Amino acid sequence: MLSGVPAAEAAGSAPRASATKPRPVPQARARANDGAAITKEKWIDARTVDLTVSTPAIGSPQMIRVLVPPGWSREAARTWPVVYAYQGGNDDYLSWVKGSQLAALAKKWKALVVMPSGGKNGGFSDWWNYGKGGTPKWETFHTSEVPQLMERNYRAGTKRAALGVSSGGQGAIAYAARHPRMFKYAVSFSGLLHLTKPEIPAILMVQGLAFGFDPFQVWGIPYWDDKNWKAHDPYELAAGLRGTGLYISSGTTGLPGPYDDPLHKPIDQSILGATGEFIVGSTNRDFVARLKELGIPATTHIYGNGWHNWNYWRPELDKAWPLMMKALGASKA
Repeated sequence: MLSGVPAAEAAGSAPRASATKPRPVPQARARANDGAAITKEKWIDARTVDLTVSTPAIGSPQMIRVLVPPGWSREAARTWPVVYAYQGGNDDYLSWVKGSQLAALAKKWKALVVMPSGGKNGGFSDWWNYGKGGTPKWETFHTSEVPQLMERNYRAGTKRAALGVSSGGQGAIAYAARHPRMFKYAVSFSGLLHLTKPEIPAILMVQGLAFGFDPFQVWGIPYWDDKNWKAHDPYELAAGLRGTGLYISSGTTGLPGPYDDPLHKPIDQSILGATGEFIVGSTNRDFVARLKELGIPATTHIYGNGWHNWNYWRPELDKAWPLMMKALGASKA
C-alpha cells in the first residue's frame, strides 16, 4: 500500500479530451456475473475510451481507461491479448498515461490496455474489515468484474498480463500468485513484495493513519490476523507464480540516482522518494531471493540508487513491455 508518487512527480499530462460527448451504453451491453455494469462510455479519441462502472464489489462508481489497438472493432470475430495496468497508491486510473509512455507503446502493438481504478489506499485486496468482509473488494473488482466486462464487451481475450507500479506492483504480483494461470506475465516496478517482513506492517499502519483511514480494515491486525496477511503477501505466495513470466525491478538504497535532482525537489517529495524506495527495495531483495529458492525464473533489475518515481519506472517499462508482448503472443501493429 505504499503510496505512488505524488501528482507533482508525474511527467507529462493526460491526453486532451476532445469534444466527444459520452455515448449512451447500449442496453445489450453484457454485465459481469455479479451485476457489475458499464454505465457510461466516453471516447476521448479513436483509440481511447473512459468507462464508468457500477460495481457491487466496491459499492461506488469506478473508472476504467481502455486503449484499443489499431484495427480493433467491437464487432470483430477475433479477440486481443490484454494488459491490465494498476496504479500506485495516492493516485488514480490515469496515472499510467500521465506518468509514462504507456500509450505510445500501446500504439505499436495489437493488444488492449486496461487501466482500472485501484483506490488511493485500496490495498489490492478484498478488505478484511475485522473478519466481516464486505466492501471494498478491490481484488474482486480487478480479477473478476473488470476482466468479465472487458471480455464480454470489448473483445479482450484470455491472454492477460498484469502490470503495476508501487502498490500496483504488489497487486500485480499478488493477483498472479493468488490466481494461477490467470496471467501469462506479471510486472512490478517498486512494488511492496514482502508484506509480512517484520518492520513492514508497522510502516503500513502508520501510513494508513496518516492517510486518514483505519489500516486494520485492509488485512487485519498485524500478527493477530497473520494468516490473512500472509494470504496476500507476494513473498508468501511466490510458489503460485510458477509458470508465470515475471519482471521485477526496484531501487534499494533510497539514495538519489541518475534521474533525481534533490536540489530542485520539495523536501516532502525527496523524503517520500527516498524512504519509499528504501522500504520497497528491501522487500524486493527478499522476494527475488525467494524466487531463486523456489527455482522460479524471473527477469530482475534491482538497481540500487534511485527514488520512488516515474523517472525510473519509464525506463523499466521500455524493458518489460516487449517481454510482456512476447508472452502474450501479441504482434506489432
